[in-house]
Amino acid sequence: MARKPRVHFPGALYHVIVRGNKGQRVFRREEDFKLYLKLLGEYKEVFDFVLCAYALMPTHVHLLVEAKDKPLSGLMQRLQFRYTRNYNIRYRTWGHLFQGRYKAILCEKDSYLVELSAYIHLNPVRAGLVGHPREYRWTSYTSYLNGGKMGIVDVEPVLGQFSGRKRKAVRAYEQYVLDHMGDGHRGEFYRVEEQRFLGPEGFSDRIQRGAKEKVEHIYEISLEDMMGGVEMDFGIPVSVIRGMSRNRMGTLGRSIVGYLGRKLGGYPLGIIAAFFRRDPVSLCQGIAKMERRMREDDGFREKIMKLEKNLVEGRRRKIRK
Repeated sequence: MARKPRVHFPGALYHVIVRGNKGQRVFRREEDFKLYLKLLGEYKEVFDFVLCAYALMPTHVHLLVEAKDKPLSGLMQRLQFRYTRNYNIRYRTWGHLFQGRYKAILCEKDSYLVELSAYIHLNPVRAGLVGHPREYRWTSYTSYLNGGKMGIVDVEPVLGQFSGRKRKAVRAYEQYVLDHMGDGHRGEFYRVEEQRFLGPEGFSDRIQRGAKEKVEHIYEISLEDMMGGVEMDFGIPVSVIRGMSRNRMGTLGRSIVGYLGRKLGGYPLGIIAAFFRRDPVSLCQGIAKMERRMREDDGFREKIMKLEKNLVEGRRRKIRK
């Protein structure tokens, strides 16, 4: 069966996974890790992409990349070729270092950007290489902890979901990652639709239809209007959603508004959290829990999709920046 072409458009978020051929080590010494990061940094200048996270493991690589104008394929072909050539010269080997074609899963940014970054940073912990993500040198986690002051990673897309204030965002993100240290392997990140797409039902169709547009859109819609929609469709009073109690219905209502706020209105997580006077980490966890329910509960997902349709009807659309 012929391979399906990769979908490319500016703003596309990819979880890239590259494995060593037949499970072999692709990084033997410290110099190997450094070389891969050096080449990645060089090609970042050439291909002008956003590097949201990375983890270099002994036998494989994880990258979280947001594309701009240039397709991902050009970056990966050159990066893998140059690293393999240098590796073979250094160790007097020959042949393929990496296993076949790299995997690039196109992910729904609003749902998975924060979750995937944390999942990638926790790879060394899940593999038993270290007991704490801070102890592993070859991920972008330490760059996040210092606010992106050093290194090649772009921390702003993820940290901006927690707060507009850098120090507060760093603390919140660190707590978010630590709260997920006990998570195991997330099979749903790999069992994806058509082996290419990670997102809710209809995501692949929507992406393939919209890829030619080269843009992403959001709508001019307020969080107040979203709360009103949740009240009407889910029966959760606005007073409960805005209230400071921690009852289950209020948490669900805020999570739905948070999900819709990011997806439909392009609101950063920190703005939504401030609106509800809630901690960004707790809100993010609530949204993630709600999104898992959408994937598992068809009836709930259909209600969310119906609410989305009602909210955007007649609204002015604009390009997401």
